[in-house]
Amino acid sequence: MSLNIKLNENFFNVKKSYLFSEIAKRVKEYSEKNPEKKIIRLGIGDVTLPLPRVAVTALKKAADEMGSAATFRGYAPEYGYDFLREKIADYYKRFSVSRNSEEIFVSDGAKSDVGNIVDILGDNEILIPDPVYPVYLDSNVMSGRKISLLKGTRENGFLPMPGSTEKKPYVIYLCSPNNPTGAVYSREQLKAWVDFANEAGSLIIFDSAYEAFISGDYPHSIYEIDGTDSCAVEICSFSKTAGFTGTRCAWSVFPDKLTVGDTKLSALWSRRQATKFNGVPYVVQRAAEAVLTDEGIKECKALVEYYMENARIIAAALKNSEIEFVGGENSPYLWLKCPKNMGSWEFFDYLLESAQLVGTPGAGFGEAGEGYFRLTSFGSRENTLEAAKRIDALFGKN
Repeated sequence: MSLNIKLNENFFNVKKSYLFSEIAKRVKEYSEKNPEKKIIRLGIGDVTLPLPRVAVTALKKAADEMGSAATFRGYAPEYGYDFLREKIADYYKRFSVSRNSEEIFVSDGAKSDVGNIVDILGDNEILIPDPVYPVYLDSNVMSGRKISLLKGTRENGFLPMPGSTEKKPYVIYLCSPNNPTGAVYSREQLKAWVDFANEAGSLIIFDSAYEAFISGDYPHSIYEIDGTDSCAVEICSFSKTAGFTGTRCAWSVFPDKLTVGDTKLSALWSRRQATKFNGVPYVVQRAAEAVLTDEGIKECKALVEYYMENARIIAAALKNSEIEFVGGENSPYLWLKCPKNMGSWEFFDYLLESAQLVGTPGAGFGEAGEGYFRLTSFGSRENTLEAAKRIDALFGKN
């Protein structure tokens, strides 16, 4: 007998198959049919290097503390321990940004915060770049929001700007460096978005999860831009910077000046977190604190450089094959135009069957991603070199 309750019918508007679930399904089917083939995965953006030494040391020490009645910790504060919030505030000083630790909220991942922030927002029109990380779109579809897409194209460098967009209140999602394209907004471009938001009374949700991969003169934080305290929330993560994809720790910044009428957005986020979230474990927060020390940042930079060398290896193979691409310079992602005008999923199957390489079809990141493909540099050096050889063998001109 069927239940006689109502469902959130907005879920029926979400794509039935999550992008990475479909990738896993196709790879599994191919592997079962071809067990002798070695598959190299450059698709899902998961890291492969171990945690920084300072993080492991801190985890062990904190675990020992949890084993003693004198130093045991129970429920963590929903907003994060003060020691970590203060350390994050200090981290912003590296970008000449001043943040109050009470504006910083620790969470178990940027994905969680991006998906959960819709809880505190009403029925606003949403502006989302296309292509972009699927969670921005899906979380708002689940909430029944009206969504407008800003097309990222070769012509605009995959960095859509407000342009002729009507100046009215929106919730605007920006990601820089962008996932999946690797494109990075300049200071001037971000200033144009901030000015647009302030003039229209819009909110920017700025995802800076990949800021550690920036090497050029680009903003690492949206708060490097004047006027952002009144219009922007920033979400950042330890996942790629410090290899915390399985350890889970991130943060969001809600400036005190970010208000709707007399209501601070931070007050609503605080209430949301206190109601629905039990905080990040003490041992994880101690590890996160450790990677924000001078020694920890040094170790994290070594991890980032390892992955960026992988990106350079892949980029060289693509160049030799005369495959058009962007990214790989300030981002671990390389966004390529599918050869021979193949569609995204067509190229996925071709690459898997012909070279046993797995990437991510651009169509999974939005309509504007059709005909494009994402490769990541998060593999091991051995697998990255082998992947480059296979690309050369399949497409190379030499």
